[in-house]
Amino acid sequence: MRLVVSGLLFAALIACSASPSPPAGSGGTTPVPSASPSQATSTGRGELRFTEIATLDKPVAFAVREGDERLYIAEQTGRLRTSDGDTVIDLSAEVSGGNEQGLLGVAFHPSGRWLYLDWTDARGHTHVTEWAYDGTRATGRRDVLFQEQPYPNHNGGQLAFGPDGYLYIALGDGGSGGDPQGNGQDLGTLLGKILRIDPRPDGQGGRPYTVPKDNPFVGKEGAKTEIWAYGLRNPWRFGFDRDTGDLWIGDVGQNAWEEVDYQPAGSEGGENYGWNAREGKERHSGEKSGEMVDPVITYPLHEGGNCSVIAGYVYRGRKIPWLQGQFLYGDFCAGWIKAAPVDELDKATEVGKVEQLSSFGEGHDGELYALSLQGPLYRIESG
Repeated sequence: MRLVVSGLLFAALIACSASPSPPAGSGGTTPVPSASPSQATSTGRGELRFTEIATLDKPVAFAVREGDERLYIAEQTGRLRTSDGDTVIDLSAEVSGGNEQGLLGVAFHPSGRWLYLDWTDARGHTHVTEWAYDGTRATGRRDVLFQEQPYPNHNGGQLAFGPDGYLYIALGDGGSGGDPQGNGQDLGTLLGKILRIDPRPDGQGGRPYTVPKDNPFVGKEGAKTEIWAYGLRNPWRFGFDRDTGDLWIGDVGQNAWEEVDYQPAGSEGGENYGWNAREGKERHSGEKSGEMVDPVITYPLHEGGNCSVIAGYVYRGRKIPWLQGQFLYGDFCAGWIKAAPVDELDKATEVGKVEQLSSFGEGHDGELYALSLQGPLYRIESG
C-alpha cells in the first residue's frame, strides 16, 4: 500500500502489501499503565492549537540538548537543523532517497556532548552515527551501529536515551510485506526490535558500543544481546514518560490494525509484542517465540483514512492543565491527534489535526510539538 504526498511517493509510515490476515485471536498479558501521584485523573477535555514556529524540508524527528534552548529537527532529506534555521549536519549527499529511507532519527547524549543520527546510506542500509558536538560544530564522526536492510521499507529510525542513560534504537522488520524472513520473532537478528546499548562506555577499547549486562538476552545462546524488546513490525516512533519512565511504542500495522505498545518503568526487558505471529491482537502468520504482550491501544487501518500510527508522549508540561497525564498519538494519513488518560486509554478523544503528521517532540519543559511531513513544526498549545 502506497500513498502519494507532497510530490513524493512516501511510505515510511505506511503498511505495505500482503494478503489480508486471517481473523483469529491470540493470548497475552497486557501491562496496565498506572497513574502516578502527579497524574490528573480527570477526564476533562479541551481543544489544542498548533502554532507553526518553523518550516523545514520533510521534518521527521525531533530532539533537545542539555543546556541548549534550541530545538533540533531531522529532515528526511538528510539535514539536521535547529529551530532558528542553522544546519548542524548535512548528510543529504549520503542518504538514500527511497520512500522509507533517509535521515530518520536524532538523539542527544544526556550530557549534551554527543549527538546521534539514524539514517540509511546509498545502498539502503541503516547507520547509527555519533558526532562530538559543542553547540556550534559537529566533529569526530563515528559509526556506532550498522545494520544491513534486506528491503527498502520498515527501517524504524527512532533514537532516544532512556532514564537509565542508555541509547534505545528502533529497527523495523526489514521490510517487504508480512515479514517474509520472520525477523520480528527471530532473536538472532536485530531487525524487528528495539535495542538498548551504551554508545559511550568507559574504557571501550575501540569497540563502537557495549551491551548493558542486564539486557534481557545477555547469555542466551543464539540471541543478539543488544535486543531490549522484539516482535515489532515498524516501530516508527517511541517515547519515554519523563515522570514515570514508562515506554510507549507506536508500531505501524500491516493490513488490519495499528497499535501502541507499552512497557512499564522497571521492566527487565524482553517483551514480545507479537509481530509477525499477530497484528494488533489478532492472528497474522508465523510462529511466536515466546509469550506475547497485548497492545494497549489498537485502531483499524483504512477506516476514516487511517494508515499509520504516530506515537507521541504523555503530557507533563504546565501550560495545558487539562492535558496533564494524557498520552498523545495520531495517524499520518487521517491527520487526527488523540489524547488518552494513561489509566483510561479507552477514553481517548480527538483534540486536533495535523496533515501528514510525521512525529511528535518534547521540549525541556515537557511542552509538546508536532511535525508535519509537509514542512511545518508546530508548538502544541491550549486551544
